[in-house]
Amino acid sequence: MKYNTLDWIAWVLVLIGGLNWGLVGFFNWDLVANVFGGGDAAATFPRVIYAIVGVAALYMLVMVGKWSKNGK
Repeated sequence: MKYNTLDWIAWVLVLIGGLNWGLVGFFNWDLVANVFGGGDAAATFPRVIYAIVGVAALYMLVMVGKWSKNGK
């Protein structure tokens, strides 16, 4: 299967989001908030990152549906 650039970006963002949720679940530590917002979960930049990761996840859901229909 051949991925385009947007597919790769979405995969990386979804992977980062999954790893971040794992850190939150296991260690109660939010990597994105600590790296981009100084630990303040209400800071604007981390919220933008979360929104971008969410859009990437929605994109991947749509693409997985298309890939499964096309048999790729």
